[in-house]
Amino acid sequence: MDKATPKIKNKNAAPVQISAEQILREAKERQEIAIKAPKQKIHDHAELMEYRGRKRKEFEDRIQRSRLHINEWLKYASWEEGQDELQRARSIYERALQVDSKNATLYLKYVEMEMKHKNIALARNLFDRIVTILPRRDQFWLKYTYMEEMLEEVARARQIFERWMQWEPEEEAWMAYVKFEKRYKELERARVVYERFVHIHPEPKNWIKWAEFEEREGKTEKAREIFTRAIEVMGEELMEQRLFIAFAKFETRLKETDRARVIYKYALDRIPRSKSQALYNQYVQFEKQYGDKDGIEDVVVGKRRLQYEADLATNLKNYDTWFDYGKLEESTGDVDRVREVYERAIAQVPPAQEKRLWRRYIYLWIKYALFEELETKDYERARQVYKGCIKLIPHKKFTFAKIWLLYAKFEIRQQDLSAARKALGMAIGMCPKDKLFKGYIELELELRAIDRARTLYAKYLEWSPSTCAAWIKFAELESELQDTERARAIFDLAVSQPELDMPEILWKAYIDFEVGEEQWVHARSLYKQLLERTAHVKVWISWAHFEASVPEEGQADVARDVFKKGSQTMKDQGLKEERVILLEAWKEFEQAQGTAESLKNVQDLMPKMVKRRRQVESTDGGAAGSNHMEEYYDYIFPDDQKEQPNFKLLQMVQQWKAGNNK
Repeated sequence: MDKATPKIKNKNAAPVQISAEQILREAKERQEIAIKAPKQKIHDHAELMEYRGRKRKEFEDRIQRSRLHINEWLKYASWEEGQDELQRARSIYERALQVDSKNATLYLKYVEMEMKHKNIALARNLFDRIVTILPRRDQFWLKYTYMEEMLEEVARARQIFERWMQWEPEEEAWMAYVKFEKRYKELERARVVYERFVHIHPEPKNWIKWAEFEEREGKTEKAREIFTRAIEVMGEELMEQRLFIAFAKFETRLKETDRARVIYKYALDRIPRSKSQALYNQYVQFEKQYGDKDGIEDVVVGKRRLQYEADLATNLKNYDTWFDYGKLEESTGDVDRVREVYERAIAQVPPAQEKRLWRRYIYLWIKYALFEELETKDYERARQVYKGCIKLIPHKKFTFAKIWLLYAKFEIRQQDLSAARKALGMAIGMCPKDKLFKGYIELELELRAIDRARTLYAKYLEWSPSTCAAWIKFAELESELQDTERARAIFDLAVSQPELDMPEILWKAYIDFEVGEEQWVHARSLYKQLLERTAHVKVWISWAHFEASVPEEGQADVARDVFKKGSQTMKDQGLKEERVILLEAWKEFEQAQGTAESLKNVQDLMPKMVKRRRQVESTDGGAAGSNHMEEYYDYIFPDDQKEQPNFKLLQMVQQWKAGNNK
């Protein structure tokens, strides 16, 4: 520690050294307390006492109302601390802990207060109490050890670590203990901690950390012993490739390449293929640098081939194995072997004409075609692979848009645009699909063939006129081309269709288009047309918000008229819940843009919720015609009551009862 660091005297403990960081933190905290002080100037002691009493009463009232709200207790205690009333602050923390005895935030703020004010003995007592009640909260143990270490009480800090380790915490806690011992050059103690650590948490990564520690300290034989022990402890069932990789790299750093090679081979013989990919990659890289490349490839690749052949002998339709097998052969660079594997793979046609059985199989064809195009540069062979796949698929039952589109893009890369268009045209004619139309249209748009894209959109919508997304995309295309009239005509044709899959999205897109063009009259007409088809409450609310957003005078009154019409429509149709939703939206509108009077008018329309009972027919299998009563909630609207013939009489009776009760 820096000799210039000031010493802080404390009558409860020996002199301690405080870092500059702590001094800055305390200054910042004092500044925050000053900001929280009362804005008015306090002239004398009596006025100060009056202010404090008033604030305390406010805090006491608040915690009385919300006793379980811990933030109120924290604010109260922080205020008392700011007034230098530490005893009162302690009392508040203790009262709060009676409410929630295991609240970590309370304990944290409490102990930080004691540490900040250099009450070391009190902080220690509080830490002991905390770690007894919350032994699984690592942050308190860590703060406790840090405090003792800052006080240069190394022995105390070590005792706390030992108490902590008895609870067998997570890896981070053990590593904190190790770093503590290393800071004080207690390497033997650190080794003992590592020994206990790997006994409690025998994961490979922890053995590796211990071995790396010994290697850094120059104890290479000890590090080798640790790796060997780890392999013995893991056993063949729990072996992990990262442990062997670390062990082999350790031997490589010591120039023991023969040892490293033995480790790699030992691991590859015992770890399953699915769990040793990284190990295999490291082995290949090692052999490239230190050994014979051909030899390692022959050994490892040959072993893998035998394993794949054994798996395929059990199930030739296991397409995932064919994928791995093809990838293995590609890594060897033997083109003939790769082609042989892919040819054998695509010969395994699925047993039934069900699309779910063909999905992985089709990707084998795609992988084969990409290999021929990208690796061997045999474009004619790649073309034949694509055509063979397309010929094999039973298009009358199902098809795969992906293979058609990949083939078309392949032909474009070969600069044969007519072949690509011919393939996609044939696909649409044989087995039209949404993905095919979308992919073909995107292709033409990338080529800037606008007229062809329009033609494709027309065929798409002729095939599937209920697809709202296609109508919207078509209209957006015309809008981007600044052909507003054509876009509007497309939208008009779309909304006139008898069946649509997502009409609400289509209407919204049409309205947004007109709003974007600032055609307020057209947008208003669309809302009216939409309400003729559906009187959904969201349409009324959207219309009202639209009217309010139009940059013209008096639009707020127009929006109110829409809300009124919508409310009346809901009322006429007996849609009480929808009517409440509309009134709530109206109320929010008035709060944002209205006056106090207009807001009051809406609030007067808000209903009351009442609980009612009604008779319903039993459906539980009882006797025919058996009924029972059930409770339900209903809304009573003020304007509905006024229309009832006996409303005034009932109102007078209620007023008379209220007068007699007084």
